[in-house]
This record gives sequence, C-alpha cells and structure tokens, in this order.
Amino acid sequence: MGSRVIHSDEEDARLVQAYRRGDPQAFGQLVVRYQKPVYNAAYRLLGTAEDASDVTQSVFLRIVERLDDYDPQYRLFSWIYRIAVNESIDVLRRSGREEPLDDDPDFESPGADPQSQYESRNAAQRVQRALMAMKVEDRTVLTLRHFAECSYGEIATILELDEKTVKSRLFEARRRLAGTLEDLRGVYS
Repeated sequence: MGSRVIHSDEEDARLVQAYRRGDPQAFGQLVVRYQKPVYNAAYRLLGTAEDASDVTQSVFLRIVERLDDYDPQYRLFSWIYRIAVNESIDVLRRSGREEPLDDDPDFESPGADPQSQYESRNAAQRVQRALMAMKVEDRTVLTLRHFAECSYGEIATILELDEKTVKSRLFEARRRLAGTLEDLRGVYS
C-alpha cells in the first residue's frame, strides 16, 4: 500500500552534517528524499491535496528552523514524520473541520488499463473517506503503519508512545476502519 523509500541512516547523517556546515545542497537532497513521503502522510491525515502541500512546505520550514535540535541518536525520518504528524494535527485543530477527499493523481497506477485505474481510484477514495471519518489518533497510526510503512518501533518513536500502546491502537484502529469501510460499501459502491 505504502511507498516509503528506505534511506540509509548514514547518508541522512552525512546530509545533516553537511547542511549544518553550510552546504545548502545537502538540505535540497533531504527535501528530495522526504518530500513525497511527507506529502503522502499529510494527505492521508488531512484528506486534501492543498492542505497536504501546505503541511509539506511547513514541515521543511520547521526542519530548517530546528535542524540544530535534531538528535542523531534517532532516525531522521522518524523526526521528520513526527513534525509532519504534528503539523497535520495542528491544521485539523485550527480548521475545526474534516474536509472531503479531493482527487490526487499521486495515488494512480501508471500504465494500468482504464478499468483497473477506475477500480483502484475508487478503492483509494473509499479508504480515504473511511480514514477521514475516523478519529485523528486512529488515522495517524494507520497512516504511519500502512501508508508510510513504519515499524511499530518507529511509530512509537514518532508518536512518543510505548510500542505496546502502538500495537493496541493499531489493532483497534484496524477494527474500526474495517467497520467504517463496510458502512461505506453501500454508499459508494
């Protein structure tokens, strides 16, 4: 389901150090590495391409502002995802609304026949509608596990929770998602 590209921790550390020493191209490389995963996570949490783009820009501005605060004992992507999740939650709180899904071409399968593309898009829209109907805590844990492909330990680090709590929340969120998808079956099929 997800599309997380695994980057080496050593390469991330090298880029962070290079940027801290004044190499602006190093930050550009970090943006290239993490822009799409941050956008996808924000999109799954927020449900709109516009909000996801805004959050993605905000995340990278925060990274520039706070890169000196980054502790290299933690994985860089976990730190970046934590910023993305927090920024997304802030958008939800400020807006006080749950916006409907808008179309996002990033979730299309290139090269597939039109019927497959239609079915894939329809399924993706149903999942996104179901996610948007859920509490933000459920949406966050599901997004990190299934769309960002984070491990339980990584999710625990990102959300600052115990790993057992993550597993429990994920179990319950999956159960609620299945129920929501079943409820949507008749409405959108």
